[in-house]
Amino acid sequence: MNILRKILFPIVPVYYFVTWLRNKLYDLGVKKSVSYDFPVIAVGNLSVGGTGKSPMVEYLIRLLKDKVVLATLSRGYRRETKGFHEVKVDATAKEVGDEPLQFKTKFTNVTVAVDEDRRNGIRSLKMQNSNLEVILLDDAYQHRKVKAGFYILLTPYYDLYCNDIMLPTGNLREPRIGADRADIIVVTKCPNNLGDESIKEIENKLRVKPSQILLFSTIDYGDSIISASDKRSLDMLKKTSFTLVTGIANPKPLIDYYHSLGLKFNHINYPDHHNFTDVELDELKKCTFIITTEKDYVRLAPNFSEDVLWYQPIEMKFIKNRDVFDNSILSYIKK
Repeated sequence: MNILRKILFPIVPVYYFVTWLRNKLYDLGVKKSVSYDFPVIAVGNLSVGGTGKSPMVEYLIRLLKDKVVLATLSRGYRRETKGFHEVKVDATAKEVGDEPLQFKTKFTNVTVAVDEDRRNGIRSLKMQNSNLEVILLDDAYQHRKVKAGFYILLTPYYDLYCNDIMLPTGNLREPRIGADRADIIVVTKCPNNLGDESIKEIENKLRVKPSQILLFSTIDYGDSIISASDKRSLDMLKKTSFTLVTGIANPKPLIDYYHSLGLKFNHINYPDHHNFTDVELDELKKCTFIITTEKDYVRLAPNFSEDVLWYQPIEMKFIKNRDVFDNSILSYIKK
């Protein structure tokens, strides 16, 4: 916690009250939420920063893309455009945001769209394709103008919402009681060897409602690195040095993973969703071998040759009870 955040602590009760009141007005129906007669699944968190929303959305896409007509809707964080845009594979991150472009690049047959106004985004998607069956809302837990039919709340293992406080001193966007809206709560980015004792300890801390499902997941790093046209084993990195470039909320898990493999690299870190300047790009172009994250790759790729720039793929993996998650989603959609 930096000094400025500590100084701003007196604002915490004010922010708490404002967000609590806003939620209460929606709960009481004073402020109106729009619900839909088709499945809408919202993925989000209570805190700012990386909780693993993109890997979760991609997991849902893999689960559903061959079963239903599917679309994803994001706000397109830090894009330079406004309003509704359907994401095309030849779009740029500046036009649509890095994560939506990542989704479209990996799942070309799935409709991906961005709109800061989720109501308008949903309406536009349905107008474009009346056969659309399911919409996944990325980072929409606090978007109360839309009432999703199913809510998935993510909280990272290293920063559980029950241990946090409100902005600006803490990282919570809304009071912890907001977790009560979730149908499923997933503790993300857990160690691969998370034991039953640790799981029980977290269960006791979170105290989820009987109607909610609590699950635990980890990040599965692929055993290869990928460029625009090639794929190579991670083992090759043991024989060479490289530059790791990250512009994500928390690069520590990836750094720890590479250190566990005994890899030697220079790490250059930027803020989350960073838009690289020409000066920064010129500096990076001095590197002969760069590995980055998938999200950073879609922003950096237009500026580098494919033999220089590679990315580390990741997937979300449930530690146990994957079938409970899958069946809950499929049952909701079927219902």
